[in-house]
Amino acid sequence: MSVEPEGTGVAVAYDRWAASYDTDSNATRDLDAEVLRRAPLAIGGRDVLEIGCGTGKHTAWLAEHARTVVGLDVSAGMLARARQRVDNHLRNRAGVSPLGGQTGSPGESHAPHGAHVRLVRHDVRGRWPVPDLSTDVVIGTLVLEHVEALAPVFAEAARVLRTGGQLFLCELHPFRQWLGGQARFTDSATGETVRVRAHVHTVGDYVNGGLAEGFVLRQLGEWLESPATLAAPAASAPLAAPPRLLSLLFDRSLGAPAAPADEEVPHDCRA
Repeated sequence: MSVEPEGTGVAVAYDRWAASYDTDSNATRDLDAEVLRRAPLAIGGRDVLEIGCGTGKHTAWLAEHARTVVGLDVSAGMLARARQRVDNHLRNRAGVSPLGGQTGSPGESHAPHGAHVRLVRHDVRGRWPVPDLSTDVVIGTLVLEHVEALAPVFAEAARVLRTGGQLFLCELHPFRQWLGGQARFTDSATGETVRVRAHVHTVGDYVNGGLAEGFVLRQLGEWLESPATLAAPAASAPLAAPPRLLSLLFDRSLGAPAAPADEEVPHDCRA
């Protein structure tokens, strides 16, 4: 499978965005955080894999509850921010060591001795650097619009999830994309508006992609702008604008085929 060369495209765009991503006005980012925290995910004491972890906007929260967290992202700049955020968060938690090291080359991971959080620079379109059947929950938010072929992502989720595990996705709604919505930011150094390369996926693409890998769809949400509407999906409120986000919760069915018994991927593998 073709993987974007280092120094081009999405990774470079997010490197440029990293310094301002958390402070820019961004309704999509903020709504995404609310939707994830309301999702019926069993993360307490579980092993969680987050694809497209970005600046760690969810990672620090996941670390409060999960047994282990592995965060993957293609952008070194975003991972540097994530490391700082998680480090600061863990420093404030009694008995938990802070993260160490610096963000490095693709595939390089960093974690302190005994720590339960690992951040890895990795393109999620390739084979994920975790073993088969090693994960209880896979989470991906605001990442798949940057991935043209969804099938390999669902296949990897099926490979790494244990039986009964959960896959949660939250993405910019296709309706918004059809109206021109796309990840974008203003570069503070140049004043340039940068549009991050994106691909339009339909609701059916997401649903059928999961079903094709043996997942069972448990919940689908279409989420509006206002936090006041978050208690229920968009269908319960009049639409002044199309839903901003689409969320999907899949289970790895008890009847789904087990991942092939091939060689496990070591934790320090490189893309």
